[in-house]
Amino acid sequence: MPPSPEEEPLYRKQIDRRLLARLLQFVRPHRSRLILAVVLLVLLSVAELAFPLLMKTGIDRYIKTGDTAGLLRISGLYLGLLVVVFVLRYTQTTTTQGLGQRVMYDLRMRLFRHVQRLSLPYFERNPVGRVMTRLTNDVEVLNELFTSGLVSIFGDILILVGIISIMLYLDVKLALACFLVLPPLVLATLFFRARVREAYTVIRIKVAGMNSFLQEMLSGISLVQLFRREKASAERFDRLNGEHRDAFLRSVRAYAVYFPVVELLETIAVALILAYGGSRVLDGTLTLGLLVAFIQYSERFFRPIRDLSQRYNILQGAMASSERVFELLDSQPRITTPRDGRTPDRVEGEIVFDGVRFGYKPDEPILPGLSFRIAPGESVALVGHTGAGKTTIASLLVRFYDVWDGSIRIDGVDIRKWDLHALRRRIAVVPQDVYLFSGSARRNIGLLDPSVSEERVLEASRAVGAAPFLEQLPAGLDTELRERGSLLSVGQRQLLSFARALAHDPSVLVLDEATSSVDTQTELAIRRALRVLIRGRTSLVIAHRLSTIRHVDRILVLHRGKLVEQGTHEELLGAGGIYAKLYQLEFKIQEGLGLDEVSAG
Repeated sequence: MPPSPEEEPLYRKQIDRRLLARLLQFVRPHRSRLILAVVLLVLLSVAELAFPLLMKTGIDRYIKTGDTAGLLRISGLYLGLLVVVFVLRYTQTTTTQGLGQRVMYDLRMRLFRHVQRLSLPYFERNPVGRVMTRLTNDVEVLNELFTSGLVSIFGDILILVGIISIMLYLDVKLALACFLVLPPLVLATLFFRARVREAYTVIRIKVAGMNSFLQEMLSGISLVQLFRREKASAERFDRLNGEHRDAFLRSVRAYAVYFPVVELLETIAVALILAYGGSRVLDGTLTLGLLVAFIQYSERFFRPIRDLSQRYNILQGAMASSERVFELLDSQPRITTPRDGRTPDRVEGEIVFDGVRFGYKPDEPILPGLSFRIAPGESVALVGHTGAGKTTIASLLVRFYDVWDGSIRIDGVDIRKWDLHALRRRIAVVPQDVYLFSGSARRNIGLLDPSVSEERVLEASRAVGAAPFLEQLPAGLDTELRERGSLLSVGQRQLLSFARALAHDPSVLVLDEATSSVDTQTELAIRRALRVLIRGRTSLVIAHRLSTIRHVDRILVLHRGKLVEQGTHEELLGAGGIYAKLYQLEFKIQEGLGLDEVSAG
């Protein structure tokens, strides 16, 4: 079993060139914007490096000599350069941010499309909160890489090299005096980098843990409240939240130490320049303008060093996030469409299970070798105790999983040879737990499928008996349903799912315990809708309430994944086997509870 999100291993590598190369592939379609951002950054760096030189010229050439006209010219040039820097910085910032957003748009779309293709077992192994973290938090970290990382690192290095070169060119001895603080600065930076790198990695892992827990808790909020688990849930979230807080505070403490240290060293460097340079100004071996320029350059010298430490942490965080993002992208779907997959225009609907062996765990088969045939247009019910393999049969039919041995054929063709989209387009599944998307009732029926016309949506809702309650909604079919359709009752949601299935006109219909969670009156309405829904279609009905399947053509009785009985309702009652016992048990329960119908499961 994979580790929980809060137990994921820390990413301890420095900079993985392989991951960086893969990240840069997303920049390739936008390389013209990247080149423009770099060119603008070079121009911006050159312009900013010119300010201290202008200051030096103004002091030594014009203030010292009392040249007012020259001073006005240099001041005008200074102001003009400020305007140029403003324009360059604005253009460079918007270009870089635009680059990051375009790259992130491409990455998010690729991730989303990929996640939709992943097979069901992937989501059984990985909590939804962890996948959500990949698509949100980790992608946002990569956004920082492209907007505040790679290009800015290049700019910081360029400015740093430029400042060192100019300082050495102006006065080597004064430059060396400033560089005396570099050894302790390097040591402080290395220490800070190591501490923050690990803290940030832990922070992202704890965020993934909180996301997973919140998704699970909010999805089951009704159970939390019914069983009074608010305190226990709060205690668990308190632990996760506390771990996230502590990890964040570790990074804060590292920053709280590092930046004062850098400022202290910067102050010491300025003091050294003032002490040594000031003495040389007094003895006439150094000009005042050069001293002022050196002080300005020393202040600018430490700025990119501070920034580089932060950029490195962004880069390191991006490596950790990219490793998780690419792990998701590298997860290949187990169920795929074969080359030249079958896409027939017409499907008769014959279903054959031939010696099917399958299980969710190795060496623990749910179906040890199941065989049966359903004729085109035939309605067949599957009954049996919980764990008999009924829902597994439905999952195999739509290829959520592939069989271990044997085959499942539709119209004589193994479903593994079908185009996956074409296969699922021909099969409609109405699950017990109906899922409705946020949006209108019309959208939930048509699912934005262009092949489903407005007329078909209306006809389907009328045919299954959903039209009366839909028309009573505030805006009819255009009423916005709340999350998971909370505006509707269980029975109404079920009828809406029937309308959805009918509107898509499937050749094969699978109904998974469609009436197990409704009252008797609602069940009668659903039964009428069922008759409309299965008419003329190959139908596989999974039910616990045996009274709801009397109308089907044939009943298959399963026991521990094996077909033990089959026949009509009357034939199976007359045989006196498992089905008859299940029916008698249901009748006794009904009689004992004084109910018309209850679940036999």
